[in-house]
Amino acid sequence: MNKLKKIGLSALCGSLAAASASAGELSVSGGATITYSSNAKETTGNPIGMASAVGFKGSGELDNGWTFDLNIDNGDKSAYSSAGITLTTTSIGEFKLGQVTGGVGLATMDDKMPTAWEETWGTSLGTNVNLQKGSGSSTTLQWKLPTFAGSTLAFAYSPDNDGVQVSDKAGSAAGSSSLGAGRDVTLNINPTAVDMLSGLNIFGGYSITDKENPDVNAGNNNDLDEDTVEEGTVGITMALGPIEVGAQVAGEYLGVRGGVNRAAAAGYKNNMWGVAFNVNDNLSISYGEFDSRKMFEQQGTHESVEMNLESLQLSYTMGGASIKIADTEGTNLSYSTTAYNDRSATTVALTLAF
Repeated sequence: MNKLKKIGLSALCGSLAAASASAGELSVSGGATITYSSNAKETTGNPIGMASAVGFKGSGELDNGWTFDLNIDNGDKSAYSSAGITLTTTSIGEFKLGQVTGGVGLATMDDKMPTAWEETWGTSLGTNVNLQKGSGSSTTLQWKLPTFAGSTLAFAYSPDNDGVQVSDKAGSAAGSSSLGAGRDVTLNINPTAVDMLSGLNIFGGYSITDKENPDVNAGNNNDLDEDTVEEGTVGITMALGPIEVGAQVAGEYLGVRGGVNRAAAAGYKNNMWGVAFNVNDNLSISYGEFDSRKMFEQQGTHESVEMNLESLQLSYTMGGASIKIADTEGTNLSYSTTAYNDRSATTVALTLAF
């Protein structure tokens, strides 16, 4: 990471603390990736691609010892991808305002399986997988309590879980989504008292989002949609020397019951596991599986569809450069049972960090 320069920052704490801010600093890091993708049963043109990313990190400290941070991720082709503003206190925990899965809420737990490179569903094989993110995709405020006995509890809230990233002095458009307020709670348990459990992480989260018009698709007064969307996940990872293993289950209930909407998805259930082996400081290999079932309200006419993914990955690092390979196979991609949607792909990448 290259330090660009130190700049003067000021923070108005208002009711939070009557304290002035000392000088802060802004740093920048970045990376570039070149990929070659070979996808079976898929007509493609030029298989060579590239991506670039730049991340900005600002930090400072108040006179009372509280610290504040700003992180902005600028993705490929200078596209805004995520951001967060964090205020860390000395006694009551951390407050963070995040946008676009900016490290808040259930979105931090959508897939925590160990890999050598990407998530099982994150290679060049198009999956359109549904992930449980709670209110994390919207502009969301999170309060993370101080860690106690290795356990960290966090609460997140979005007044309108519409997936919109709101600018300052503005608000998202009224009626921009059928969803209302979203509320998340997450828990991470990392035992530290016993040495042999130091690599253990048990985690779980739950999210509930209100519906603005729960009865809009109702067929009659006794057949209404539910008034909430519910999501949840629980999982475990364990590092044993150079080996890390993990397993996780997640689910989403969309609250669809009857009426003209019986052909719509009623929910999703995701099961995943992975194992990664750090051969040495430079070489890592991993294998993971990800199963996602899409369920419909009206069984029989619309049967549930299960998408299955498997990915074998390798990563080799040489200083600031890494060579990464992923061989991925999938069935019923995009929750479709046609033969075309059983495909495989090999992705090779050269990643440069600076």
